[in-house]
Order: sequence, then structure tokens, then C-alpha cells
Amino acid sequence: MKLTARSQVRLIPVAVVSLLLLMALLAGGAALRQSVTVDEIAHIGAGVSYLQKLDLRLNEEHPPLAKVLAALPLVLRGVNADYSNVSWSFSNGMFKALLGEWVFGHWVITRWNDPYSTMVWARAPMLVLTLVLGYLIYLFGSKFGGPWGGLLSLCAFTTMPAFLAFGPLVLTDIPVTLFSLLTLWALAIMWRSPSRATCAKFGCALAAALLSKFSAGLLLVFFVVFILSLRWRAVPDVPADKAERRRWRRTRWRYLALGTLMAALIVYAVYLVLSWNEPSDSLQLLHVPASPVLRRLLMPPWIFLRGLLAFSFLSSRPTFILGHAYSHGVWFYFPVLFLLKCSLAFLCLLAIALAAAAVARQRLAHLNAIPKGLELHWRAMWIYLLVYTAACMLGRMDISIRHFSMSLVLLTLLLAPLPRILAALQNSGWFPARIMTWLTLLLAITSVVTAARAYPYYFPFVNSLSLGRPGYDLFNDSNLDWNQSLPEAERFVQRHGLKRVLIDEYGFSDPTVYVPEAQLWNCQKPSPSDAGEWAIVSAGMIRDGHNCRWLLQYPHEILAGGSMYAFQLASSIPSPGALDGPPLPQNYREFGGFSGFGDFRLVLLTCVQDPNQLEPTLQRMKKMQEAMMAAQQSKKGKK
Repeated sequence: MKLTARSQVRLIPVAVVSLLLLMALLAGGAALRQSVTVDEIAHIGAGVSYLQKLDLRLNEEHPPLAKVLAALPLVLRGVNADYSNVSWSFSNGMFKALLGEWVFGHWVITRWNDPYSTMVWARAPMLVLTLVLGYLIYLFGSKFGGPWGGLLSLCAFTTMPAFLAFGPLVLTDIPVTLFSLLTLWALAIMWRSPSRATCAKFGCALAAALLSKFSAGLLLVFFVVFILSLRWRAVPDVPADKAERRRWRRTRWRYLALGTLMAALIVYAVYLVLSWNEPSDSLQLLHVPASPVLRRLLMPPWIFLRGLLAFSFLSSRPTFILGHAYSHGVWFYFPVLFLLKCSLAFLCLLAIALAAAAVARQRLAHLNAIPKGLELHWRAMWIYLLVYTAACMLGRMDISIRHFSMSLVLLTLLLAPLPRILAALQNSGWFPARIMTWLTLLLAITSVVTAARAYPYYFPFVNSLSLGRPGYDLFNDSNLDWNQSLPEAERFVQRHGLKRVLIDEYGFSDPTVYVPEAQLWNCQKPSPSDAGEWAIVSAGMIRDGHNCRWLLQYPHEILAGGSMYAFQLASSIPSPGALDGPPLPQNYREFGGFSGFGDFRLVLLTCVQDPNQLEPTLQRMKKMQEAMMAAQQSKKGKK
């Protein structure tokens, strides 16, 4: 692996461009084959309305930046949205919008515009952001570990199935990861050299992170932990003299406060502009005077707080991991996902990096694995890794590996010093270093091969640590299927010449948009007329979203790499509760944990097909909720 400086100058840029191009081809190519996923329905419709109407009523539970970026090319191309539709007027109110955003988004994507071209243009900015994140990983990795270290980190990122699956989608996870990484780097620069310029860059990066996802609020926790860590273990930049050290800290605290204030003002300004035409009636709840100017000025913080409240309300969900269902998140959820859904090559690279660092610490006490002047940057990376990972493990919302994106990115950066450490060990005469160097190269190549072989089915990817168990026995939600495989279902229908097919999808959309022959089905509630039919069931519905293991006895075909399964039902349907039959009602599981409302997909599909059903549906849901609360109070009274 020893190359001349001139060869490195030529090879490294070619390798960087090749890896980014590979990611664009794999991730972009996979996205082109996919239907709109669950959250994209709400995000795209909301983003279009933000730009066209300057109204933030839809999807308040997520900040606007990612949705605006995705909607920008659509709006520039003249995307159609009918704001006289009931789905828009109904959604004026937080709780109404939580229902109406799905209907409005569905009509924007599939009724008023062509669903395929709409998704291509909406996903294009997200793919660009993913590639920018990859380049930043290379850039920062090169600072830590030289060109080879940056290239190793980039290779790990561009071939990771999670980023290949979610990178091009209209979601908040990649944008918040990108801007959070920039915030960490900008903070380290500002802490080392505080100035107006470094403070401004930090404030802009923090604002972009806060405008991407509410979980970016963890950065505020990180700031405190980061500063405390400098008291516990100082870096070389910290002055030795006590008085000088106090001034040193006071200056940085001041710039941190100024940068945070700047970020808050930017967030306020963005919310103010994007909500300029949003009705301010909701401020009546706070008994705010009717002054239009005052209400307009108060709308941004009010919308932000309402969104944060909705985010908190939705942050506890039932989950499923390793064959067991839980009513809320469990601490081991993300560690298990990490071990199962990362490639074995990446896991082995991390093991080699840890082993090499431990050996170097013993044999090369003089070695500084991190270049001088970057100690604060390195400290920021691994401290936020600890803070973010701890928050994920303690949280109660365990539904997807995409929520672990920040930790995955930081782990790729922790690989950066490995080539430099191995080179130092090899120069010191430690023979295993040469073997580990070639093994590192082999694992990097293997990760590329693994990514290429998994194409285009990155959602259900699972490594061999699963020991052959199917995905539906291991995990849930978008780790397996997120309704992206409906075009694959349609190809199955065409291949078999079917005129009708039963679809049990993992999502809220109308499946006939992609599968015209589809009839929405609940595999827990088959009817006698379903006998002999083909049924295509999301893998996420077999054990988690629904309880349908009884289907596995029938001949079936795996679709989309394990995201969906096609079953040919028997000539007669067994009775519910029978050994080979569907479950009894008391053993039903409902999609998304909406057990109190039955099959919530059917509720939304009714509204999607006829938006005039939104208000009656909301009233029915309210009555059901009131009845459930009354029943709970009655039980408590009897106790």
C-alpha cells in the first residue's frame, strides 16, 4: 500500500469521486424503482404548501428545512396543488393537520401530479445532501487520518445499506445528520479560535440543524457535556494559568451564547416567513390580543412549540425486536439493529480500529493519533457519539435504523485514524500491523462488493449474524419495508397475469396508484371469498404490524429482497383461532399500534379516496377516544 506522494495525489481524488458516484448510482437507482414511502407522503405535500402558500399548518411535528429543500424543484417546475380541496381547509389546526396532511400529501403526489416524476424531483435534493455529507466525511476524515483515513471513512459511509436506503428519501434524518456534523466541527473551530466569523458559521450550522429535526435539540445537551469534559480532561489549547484559563472559558461561553442566539433568530426568521399566511386563530388558546402584528410576531415560537409538543407526543411507540413485541422502546433496540443491519465488513473494520488503537497505546506512547490542533474536533465527535447513542438507547421511539444515522456517521469518522496508526505500528516493527493493513484494504473492498450485491434492496438488508432468520422475525417498520416495494408487487402481478390481488401494505397510501389490480386487505381478517387468491403481504405485517404467521404454511414467493411476500391462499380459509388459521380478535396486532381505532389504514384510505370524510372521521375518532377513556376511568373506579 506504499505509494509515492505523486501517485496519492492522482489516486485519492479518483477514488473519492468513484465512491460518491457509486453511491449516487446505487442509492439513486434503488430510489427510482420505489414507490412513495410512508413519511414522504406527508413531507412532500407539506413542503410544497410551505413554498406555495407560506403556511406551515401541515406536518408541524417536523421542522421545515428538509421538506422545503425537497419541494423546491417541484415548485420551480410548477407542481399542481389544489388549495380549494377539503384536505387543505380541514387541516387548519394541529390535531386536524395530523390527519389531513396524509390526505393532502397523497393527492399532491398521486392525483394532481404524476407520482413517478414527482418522486424523482423531490428525492433529487435529498440525494445531493447525502453526497455532500459523504464529501464532508471524507474531508473531516482526512483531517484526522490523512487522505487514506478520509477515504476509508468515505468508503464505510457510501457502502452502508442504511444510507443507501434512506439517503435519497424525503426525510429529516440525513439533513439533521449533515448539519449536526457541521455544527460539531464549527463549534470546535470556534472554541479554538473564537471570532465573529467562527461564531457566525457555528450559528448558521446550528440553525440549519434545528430547522431539520427536533432531535437536534440534543446538541444543546452536548454543548454542556463537551464543556464539562474540558474541565475533566483539558486539551493542549487550554491555558495553564488559572486567571487566564477563566478568561479563556468566559470568552468561549460568550461566543457560544451569541452563536446560539443567532441560530434562534435564524430559526425564528424562517418560521416567520414560511408561516406568513397561516391563520393565527390558534393563538386564541393563549388569550393573545387580536392585534394582527402581535399575533404574526408570536406565530413562529407558537408553531415551533406546537411542533415540539406533537413530536414529544408521537415519540413513544410500540416496537418489535428479535421476535418480541414491546409497548415502548427498549434500550437494546439500536445496538441489535447496529449489529444486524451494518455489513460485517464495517463491523470488522471497527474491531480492527479498536484493536490497533489499544496496541498503539501500549507500544507507541509518543504517537499522537490525532494531528495537533484537532484535539477539540476529535473530542466533539466522540462526545456527541456518546450523547446521541445514549439518547437513542434511553428513548421510547424505536422504529428504525435511520434514527441512528448520526451515530453511524460518527463511527465512520472514528475509522479515519486507522491507516495512520497501522503505518506507525508497522514502522515500529510490529509484524501484525502489515496483516491488519492488508485486511483493512480487503474489508474496504468487501464493503463495496456487499453494497453492490444488495442492490436495489437496501431496506431489508441483514447480515449473516441473523443466522438465516427472516427479517420479519427480527425487526420492524422501515428496517424491513416502508411501502417502497409496490412497483415490485405490480411486476409480480403482471408476471402472473393476475386480474386481482390482495395487498396488505405497510403504509397509508392507496395501493392502486402503483398496483391497479390491488384490493387493500387485512391478513388477520380473511373472508371465505379470498380462498385461492394471491395475497401480497408486507414483511412488516407478518409479525409486527399484523399477526399473520399462519400464511407461511402456503406456497409463497419473496419479493423485493424480503420486503414483501406473495402467498397463494388455499382453496378454503381455515377458521379463526384454528391451529392453521388466522388469529382470533384478541390476538390481533394493528399497524402503528393504533389498536383503539382498528385498522387505521382503512380509516385513512377512506379519507384519501374522499377527503369530505375527514371531518366525520375525526368526530368518530374523538368519540372512540372518549369511550376508551371512560372505560379506563370505570376500571380505575372499580379498583
